[in-house]
Amino acid sequence: MQERNTRQRQIVARLIQEAGHPLTVREILDLGQRQMSGLGIATVYRTVKRLLDAGELQAVVIPGDTVRYETVKHHHHHFKCNRCDRVFDLDGCIKELKSMVPRGFKVENHELTFYGYCRSCA
Repeated sequence: MQERNTRQRQIVARLIQEAGHPLTVREILDLGQRQMSGLGIATVYRTVKRLLDAGELQAVVIPGDTVRYETVKHHHHHFKCNRCDRVFDLDGCIKELKSMVPRGFKVENHELTFYGYCRSCA
């Protein structure tokens, strides 16, 4: 049985896509309720799960922090502001990271997060 693509689900998907940075479920809900006051947390969670299962979203996991979600993009890293707690996308990857891996090891994936103060908070 195929799930209906309701207006609420469309709003959630569009918010994540247009955000330009990873969002928490709470941020998605707050932004979504500005456009549709009846949007509920359960709908946000169901929509995020559906988009994850469909491969349209990826989770951004920062140790000790709330999981955030963003649309699937090319490989990139993140910057987390220590003051406002926002997370920003950083384009690209440092190629020299591979040289840090011991001989004979095979890297399958890596995550790199920078911490500091964003332009607004600096």
